[in-house]
Amino acid sequence: MSLDPIGEQIEYRSQRGEAKFKGSYQPISGPYFAQSGTLEHWLTERYCLYARDPRGQLWRNEVHHAPWPLQRAEADIRLNTMLAPHGLTVSGPPLLHFARQVDVVVWSGERC
Repeated sequence: MSLDPIGEQIEYRSQRGEAKFKGSYQPISGPYFAQSGTLEHWLTERYCLYARDPRGQLWRNEVHHAPWPLQRAEADIRLNTMLAPHGLTVSGPPLLHFARQVDVVVWSGERC
């Protein structure tokens, strides 16, 4: 993966095997905080991180952060084959948000 900031725009590239993504995105509104009970709030206010280690064991980490200062965003997606290896496709308009930065504290992981 690589991210290259160009002014307000972020150029993003990712490749894992045959799965590739190339595109750019940028904010198109001022910052705001998602309201409780909205899809935006549910998507961004996550306080656990799950990941598999190289041996396939699932781990869970507690995460703490302030609310994300979201901005509405637009994207120019030039290549997206990320879901194809799994037999999945993307349909409908994208739901896009941009956040400049939030400091995060992550606690040590525990096996699930």
